[in-house]
Amino acid sequence: MNRRDFLKAAFLSPIGMSLLANQSWAFSNGKEDPYAQKMIVILLRGGVDGLNVVVPYGDNRYREIRPTIGLSRSSGLLDLDGYWGLHPSLNSLLPYFKNNTAAFVHACGSPDATRSHFDAQDYMESGVPGRKSVTSGWMNRLVLQLPAKKSPLQAISLGPVLPRICSGQASFATIAKTASGGKGNRKFGRQGALATGSVPKVFSDMYGNLDGDLGRAYSEGLAARKQVSSIMQQAANEPTPVASVDAMTKEQIIANRGALTPKSSPEFGKQLATLFTRDPSIQVAFVDFGGWDTHVREGAETGQLANLLRPLSDGLADLIRGLGPMYNNTTIVVMSEFGRTARENGNGGTDHGHGNVMWMLGGGTPGGKVYGRWNGLADANLNEARDLPTTTDFRSVITNVLGNQMALSKQQILTVFPGFQSANPFVQV
Repeated sequence: MNRRDFLKAAFLSPIGMSLLANQSWAFSNGKEDPYAQKMIVILLRGGVDGLNVVVPYGDNRYREIRPTIGLSRSSGLLDLDGYWGLHPSLNSLLPYFKNNTAAFVHACGSPDATRSHFDAQDYMESGVPGRKSVTSGWMNRLVLQLPAKKSPLQAISLGPVLPRICSGQASFATIAKTASGGKGNRKFGRQGALATGSVPKVFSDMYGNLDGDLGRAYSEGLAARKQVSSIMQQAANEPTPVASVDAMTKEQIIANRGALTPKSSPEFGKQLATLFTRDPSIQVAFVDFGGWDTHVREGAETGQLANLLRPLSDGLADLIRGLGPMYNNTTIVVMSEFGRTARENGNGGTDHGHGNVMWMLGGGTPGGKVYGRWNGLADANLNEARDLPTTTDFRSVITNVLGNQMALSKQQILTVFPGFQSANPFVQV
């Protein structure tokens, strides 16, 4: 580990700040407030089963190939339009579909054929599927296209380490949750070893007066730490429920890459809303959750998947309520590296698949609809006769957001997603 990497790691404590080298930004979107438009990306690591999230219950083939995990209207499935239904654990999001600020894009994902968690996640985070040589993440490249930075928290990642999607030349503040109390309890604000005693003075003496990247990384990290500490201290009186860490299989732990499950982070929506509303210069944020690799005992209306979807849905609803009027200028994208097999397996679960469903929420979302090029569940229409094909590239959805909500030009979008020519993702099924 070199000095620069060590310096970045030093900020991964209570309020854990990790910042990369800052770059100058010259872009202005021409709006009265260029910082008004916000984007939040949530990655579900492990491959969520999109066919049991937004369910094609109008296709008779669905219950035939999912005899034990298939959902139905008689057991609580939430109807969307007579063909599509929403998992009942997502009930707190249904009002936003009805008020046209939430939508779904089905049979969506990466065009790369891999079913490897690591490769699929890397490609979705780099934004250049199939090219392992790309080292930066598309959200980092996005930040380089945003208006000139006026806050050390303009771009944030909620989690213990800086993920690939946020890595690159732009500054990203990594806000880490740290253990507090019993096993699995997570809370902002606890000071770690690198932030107490004589350690801060040692770092200040070493890096406080340096010029260049190291000095800038230190000063910005310190400013970000102070800012988040202040924001979360103001919110410290709000109660935080005790959460337990879920038991996971070895493969789930590997696929999660250290990400907690939504059950272990029930306050994520309130925490994000607090940060965004108390520092309006924050523009982009990333969050990831693990636990979605449901090979065994996935369940239907209840069970493993339902137990993850409910806290995710409730957390998103908390986020929307907490944002208040800011929700009108915010786009929330929920995605996963791939979907699951159309058929359930012999263990009451589903295996690694291909196409999935992307979620979109926000004031600028063309909501109230399920989009995508949908061909049904007949074997002849499935990818390799086993899972959904990817008929909509996930980058088409995101570039639509970048152009219409974030006001990026075509050239800037090509910088975020090199070599990609977008198609219209909003083709209603």
